[in-house]
Amino acid sequence: MATLKQIRQRIRTAKNIQQITRAMKLVAAARLKRATDRVLQARPYSDKLRGFMQSLAAAGELPPHPLLQRPESIERYTLILVTAERGLCGSYNTNLIRKASEFLASQEGEPTLITVGRKGTQFFSKRGYDIVHSHTLPTSGARISDAVEIAQIARRMFEEGETDAIFVCYSKFHSAIRQVPQVVQLLPIEPPQQAGDASSVDFAFEPDAATLLDTLLPRYFLSLVWQALLEATASEHGSRMSAMTSATDNAGKMIQTLTLKANRERQAGITKEILEVVGGAEALKA
Repeated sequence: MATLKQIRQRIRTAKNIQQITRAMKLVAAARLKRATDRVLQARPYSDKLRGFMQSLAAAGELPPHPLLQRPESIERYTLILVTAERGLCGSYNTNLIRKASEFLASQEGEPTLITVGRKGTQFFSKRGYDIVHSHTLPTSGARISDAVEIAQIARRMFEEGETDAIFVCYSKFHSAIRQVPQVVQLLPIEPPQQAGDASSVDFAFEPDAATLLDTLLPRYFLSLVWQALLEATASEHGSRMSAMTSATDNAGKMIQTLTLKANRERQAGITKEILEVVGGAEALKA
């Protein structure tokens, strides 16, 4: 049985942990607010660009473009995995790594990886996967320069024939307590499916269609990568805030339990000393 001194030491340790987790929760909450605002601000642009791609797809046969070229079979493919730089964010990294592992196991062809975040790099590098590029993100979240660098590397690999397809695995942000890992194909670009009537529409392009695609498709590809990084950043901060909230509450419960146990041990010690004094006094009277 633990002594009173040991119980008090455990209480001090639990209080120190509670202070750390409470501070991490507040930091994550502040970062989550900024990350959520960035996601909500970027979604209208992404949705508008996707809508433009839908209308462009209605034009029928488009001129050939490197980002639209579909291979007969996928022999080599690349997965961009977006994880966190550190832990203490609940099951966020575990769910992403599990999703990526399931995709790699089910997909035919030779895989290569582009890892964003130290956790994904550590996991797959120890298991012998070919990581062609590893990218780190600041603790505050992804920047547009990060998306540009990743998009340039992936696009170069695809256009030079080093890979037949590009996929991204990231966690889509819904709320602070709900983040859903998913795998999305980035390259070759497939125009979004139209709802309703899918009949071809005659468009007049100004400038020509080839010039329009040269401008639009790289921008569309970059927007997909950027949106994935923003969603992942918000998901990470939301998961960390939830995890630190639970840790803070659990530390408080532990402190209450240990405090009650310490009071009982102290009362038992006082009672024992009183009994010894009374017993000694009775012995002297006898």
